[in-house]
Amino acid sequence: MPEAFTRHAVSRIAARRVAHDWPWAREAADFVTRNWARRMAERPGIFDGRVFLACGWEVTEGACRLDLFETRYACFLGHRDAGSPDGGVKNVFAAVVPRSADGAVILGIMGGHTANAGQAYFPCGTPDLDDLRADGRVDLAGSAAREFTEETGMAVPDGAPERWTLWQGDGQLAFLREIDFFEDADTLVARMDRHRRAEAAPELAGFTIARRTGDIDPARMPGFVRAALGHAFGG
Repeated sequence: MPEAFTRHAVSRIAARRVAHDWPWAREAADFVTRNWARRMAERPGIFDGRVFLACGWEVTEGACRLDLFETRYACFLGHRDAGSPDGGVKNVFAAVVPRSADGAVILGIMGGHTANAGQAYFPCGTPDLDDLRADGRVDLAGSAAREFTEETGMAVPDGAPERWTLWQGDGQLAFLREIDFFEDADTLVARMDRHRRAEAAPELAGFTIARRTGDIDPARMPGFVRAALGHAFGG
């Protein structure tokens, strides 16, 4: 397990939108503009929408409270590409970790048109305005379920337990929900890939199966994925 990440078992996530002045984004505006232009030249399909980042968080007795603020995707990407210099702001997201009946974990491979092209991780996305509720809550569990369905064509099973693990490190707060499915890994991947191929503009280039620690690929799996897989396979 990478030393940069710490693990927290979480039974409940409470995230809310707050107002936040982000000095880094204001002071680094020129860098953000240049970085976005570079990213656009590399991946013309990326979109500068509104996303949420975390400016406050705490875990108490298994419950996690989060303060999230709204910013441009270009600012988020610039901050990440700069090495996440503002330690008071974190990239926060939630994802479903599909576990097959034969004990494997399924990951998606990001398409060449995306900002994370070629990387392999669990279906997820940065929370955005689609995840904001009328009362000011940001629905991270809903975000994870939505992204999972959009990218795989599968739904989170009714009654699936809310087993969340927070992996904190590398400027990220990654909330992962492991869900067991009744099919074996090859069957799950076949189902997911049929959905992907039927999409007009799929976000994923394909899927990969991890069955053991030897399948952890540092070249294309980000740190939170390596940490989660190492823990899942007893590494």
